Amino acid sequence: MALSISRRIVRSFGSLSALGFREYPTVADLSDQIAGDNLLHAECFSFSKGGPSFLGFRRFSTTILTPDSNGGAFPSDLLSSKTVLTPERTIGLYEDLVVPVTNFHNEDHGLMVLAGDVFDVPIRKDIIHRVVRWQLAKRQQGTHSTKTISEVSGTGRKPWQQKGLGRARHGSLRGPQFRGGATMHGPKPRSHAFKLNKKVRRLGLKIALSARAAEGKLLVFEDLEVSTHKTKNIVNYVNQMENTKKLLLVDGGPINEKLKLATQNLHYVNVLPSIGLNVYSILQHDALVMSRDAVNRIVERMHTPINR
Repeated sequence: MALSISRRIVRSFGSLSALGFREYPTVADLSDQIAGDNLLHAECFSFSKGGPSFLGFRRFSTTILTPDSNGGAFPSDLLSSKTVLTPERTIGLYEDLVVPVTNFHNEDHGLMVLAGDVFDVPIRKDIIHRVVRWQLAKRQQGTHSTKTISEVSGTGRKPWQQKGLGRARHGSLRGPQFRGGATMHGPKPRSHAFKLNKKVRRLGLKIALSARAAEGKLLVFEDLEVSTHKTKNIVNYVNQMENTKKLLLVDGGPINEKLKLATQNLHYVNVLPSIGLNVYSILQHDALVMSRDAVNRIVERMHTPINR
């Protein structure tokens, strides 16, 4: 309705230039202007039916308006100054993680990319449970031992005659029913270890590392070098960390002697080489600090094919 009325008005007056209005530019002119302004998107539309054509033009600029913008005409008081909260990262998508690299002095040493297939795997508690049970069973000494009736010290003489005394029949005082006698079906030295597939053991370590990375409790250092063997330096660093009661330091190669001396009197700080990193130790500590060399060695070990 409104469009037909406007067309009638234009036909009655003839041309807009006769009324003193400026002519609209052509599509070619607008395209040149679009290319010159470096716009993200432009849209042209025209209406023509038996009379002068109307050319509409709509464009979208790539300029981002912020409260600090000076060139834009948009009032800065209408722009939101609230901090935009990004959604939490979804865990277990095998995405590479970028973490900052620092040291004991909180110096910036750039960034490091953590392999997604090692530090961002889906969390599975059942795998962690199986690996921890395997570790604890394997490290159990199994030196428990009891004596059978043939090992108990004592005489083999029959204590009393078989019949005539009214007492129970017995053939030896070394039996399990007597004080100081044998133990029947008691434990003997043995190994409590059981078999667990290497794939499951490797997956358990990946899950433990991914859990610490997702919690923000995985820190990467350039190295674990300390200037002195004084324990107070390590104590001061641990006190600066939030919600951390136990700290695990993992280095790539042999442990530095100064670091070993600085941490040996702290029951809540432990040091391991990368070859000794395991699931149970990671779960026993609140935070995990790894050197750049240790991360590279762990990733290389996780990517090594399993020998069958």
